[in-house]
This record gives sequence, C-alpha cells and structure tokens, in this order.
Amino acid sequence: MLVPALRNHRTSELARNDPAQYDDLAQHWWQPRGPFAMLHWLAAARGALVPPATRPGAVLVDLGCGAGLLAPHVAGAGYRHVGVDIGASALVQAAAHGVTVVRGDVTAVPLADGCADVVAAGEILEHVPDLPAAVREACRLLRPGGLLVIDTLAATALGRFIAVTLAERIPGAAPPGIHDPALFVDRGLLVRECARHGVTLQLRGIRPSLSGLARWLTGRADTVAMVAVPTTAVLFQAVGRRA
Repeated sequence: MLVPALRNHRTSELARNDPAQYDDLAQHWWQPRGPFAMLHWLAAARGALVPPATRPGAVLVDLGCGAGLLAPHVAGAGYRHVGVDIGASALVQAAAHGVTVVRGDVTAVPLADGCADVVAAGEILEHVPDLPAAVREACRLLRPGGLLVIDTLAATALGRFIAVTLAERIPGAAPPGIHDPALFVDRGLLVRECARHGVTLQLRGIRPSLSGLARWLTGRADTVAMVAVPTTAVLFQAVGRRA
C-alpha cells in the first residue's frame, strides 16, 4: 500500500525549502513508511560509511541531524553523537534517541575547531544557500585525519527532474516543496571547496534498490537498501579525510 501524499494547507503555502515545513511534518520523522522514509534509507547508507571509533571520547558531529535518524546506525560505533540542526521540534526527537543536540545553523556551527573525528552532512547541503560556508564549517570541525561523510543531490537537469518534478508527484516520496532545486549541489564546487580546506573527496552515485523499492511500495518491507550506480548526476555520497 502506498503512503498517502501529505499536503496540509500550511505546508502547501510555504516557500520551497522553508524550514517550517519540518515543524509541520514533525510527527512523521520516525515513521518508516512516512514522508521521510527515504531519509531512513539514506541514514543507513551513511552510517555504513562511518568506521568504528579509534580512540576513547571520539565525537561524531551530525550536521542537519533532523530527528536523529542516523543514531541507530552509529549507536555501537563508539562515538559521542552530537547533532546540529536549526529545528527545535526535530532536536527534541533527536535527543530522545541518544543524540547530544545543539541548535545552530550549519553555516555557523557553535562548536570548536577540530572537535570531531567524523562529520556527517546527510541530506543537508542541498538545503543551504551558502555551500562554501557549510563546507568550511564541516571541514573546520574535523580533527586532522578526521572523516567527512556527505550525501546530497546533484545540480543537474536529471537531478532536478527526479528529485522534484517526479518525486513530488509520487505518493510517499518527497513532500511537495521540501527542496529548492536552485540549491542542489554543484559537484565540482563541492570537491574544490573541500580541497581548499584540506579534504580530498571521493564521490559515488547511489539510488534505492529497485527490488527493495518494489517490496516497500507493496508493503512487504519497511526499508530499502541504497545501492551504488555509475553516475553521480542525481543522488551521491562523498567521503574524504582531512589532511
């Protein structure tokens, strides 16, 4: 059974990418078949890129943490999980899932330089008007040798078509208006900005498993695995270490 499309009146009147949409949809964060379902799938894929901590007191900073969907996927890895977000309602839920929460903007994070062994920026960069500032902050937070893990949407015609034109018309896919395609991420700019701050990125494209998606759409599964694809033109992961 498909998840019904969610089009409440207030959300439909908000501008694209308005953070208030997340407050309107706050009760749906942890529903595996709700409007944030794909964020659960991406959190699992992102968590798989995080290695076990190599020192006592290791810190993972989760930028744009939302309601803490990454938490179950890094819970046994040995990190203190610190989540940063501007949404108060989401942070309440993140705290309930064991995340140490910090309210703040990802372009001006209220945390110290070099405080993190891992910085995760999952499904946040495509919501940020100032990509270089967000990249600067992510890299600033990393200790030397620290790991940066990203997933985001590419600024391509194909990316805009699939993530906005198509996804917003599929019941249970992206909530209408949640993305502003003008903010999708220029991959070359992302790589260059990270390199400028001492992080060399490797990119790979990902998408939901088609067989898993079919099982999810027919109600036979509550989650879908993300799989690698040869193109980064729609949805991609990026990983790099700070020099």
